Amino acid sequence: MPIACEFEYYKPKTLPEALALLAKHKGKAQALAGGTDLLVWMKEGLRSPEAVVDVKALKELKGLDLKGGALHVGARTTFAELIESKLVKEKFPLLWECSRTVASVGVRNRATLAGNICSAVPSLDSAPALLTYEAVVLVQGSKGKRDIPISQWFTGPKKTALKDGELVLGVKIPLPKKHGACYAKLGRYRGEDLAQVGVGIMALANDEYRVAFCAVGPTPMRAKRIENALNGNKLSDELICRAQELVPQEIKPISDIRSSKEYRLHMAGVMLERGLKAAAARLAGEGPAYGESVL
Repeated sequence: MPIACEFEYYKPKTLPEALALLAKHKGKAQALAGGTDLLVWMKEGLRSPEAVVDVKALKELKGLDLKGGALHVGARTTFAELIESKLVKEKFPLLWECSRTVASVGVRNRATLAGNICSAVPSLDSAPALLTYEAVVLVQGSKGKRDIPISQWFTGPKKTALKDGELVLGVKIPLPKKHGACYAKLGRYRGEDLAQVGVGIMALANDEYRVAFCAVGPTPMRAKRIENALNGNKLSDELICRAQELVPQEIKPISDIRSSKEYRLHMAGVMLERGLKAAAARLAGEGPAYGESVL
């Protein structure tokens, strides 16, 4: 399917040049990194920018390193790079596990973490990890830089807190204490598919848990009621049942081509149980290996 709309294409060599182009077009420009969502949406007529600003040459958006107690993921960093990183796998296993479920190998070679959160589809696989790690999105525009907590980033389906003329520089993820984690993704089949339900769980010492869902509401979200019920208590079948009873209060699934809302609601409870047990076991140095599905 061809792209039907006309647009100006720019490939700036510096960050100031890119920001000037975004400001010039006053909200009618789109930044292009991997393009795995943007180009599809343009072909389908869902996006019709008057300008496309290709940011792949900007050195300021490159990098994947640990500094100042946080992982800095440049906006040009692909999911393939996250998966290949020993640092990510060892220190941020939930992000590593989520990244392995994104689309296909070919897509992961081009798609970026920053682009994924800018697309802001309700089912994006990176969201549960970023929410539980309490990441911060780093953006810059003509009026300067802003740090936006990931909890405030998603404002609606395919909508974010990014303002016109701003560009995502990267994502900063605080280094957590020792933890176990699990990302459970329900799809219709093995291979490339959007999530019907996704749940990310982090288990920390002193019986502390963080839980986040995707694909079961207009935006990905932390499950604060469930966390409050779990925290400070020894994990048991009875405690998990209490947490499962809170699932309908946390999520707002819909019925669509991929699943009914009733099935999503049921499976969210099943996945919560399996994810909690796997995360707790991994914290103890046991349980399934990271990357091994719990479904």
